[in-house]
Amino acid sequence: MLKKFLTAGCFLLAAMSYAAVDVNTATPAELDSIKGIGPGATATILAERNKGLFKDWADFESRVKGVKGKRAAKLSDAGLTVSGTSYGANPATEKSALSPTAFTASGDTKK
Repeated sequence: MLKKFLTAGCFLLAAMSYAAVDVNTATPAELDSIKGIGPGATATILAERNKGLFKDWADFESRVKGVKGKRAAKLSDAGLTVSGTSYGANPATEKSALSPTAFTASGDTKK
């Protein structure tokens, strides 16, 4: 019985380690859990977020010193998202394909 609980706990921790962390809603601990973000970067991110939420990756890169191109891609690969999108992803493709605006009542796609 104990083995089952330990195994389930390990799977839960593994799943949590791959979960995406959105920069606009993350706690300091969640930001620190991203590989490449330490206490200093967390403080900078939170200070900028207090001025206003990050609109997209370009906004994030322009407001957080030291995060450009390669580093942004590495943070994204480690699980960081901005407004639910990963770095370099098209926001339209990140949304659910079954969003209410994607189909009409008859099931045809809107034009």
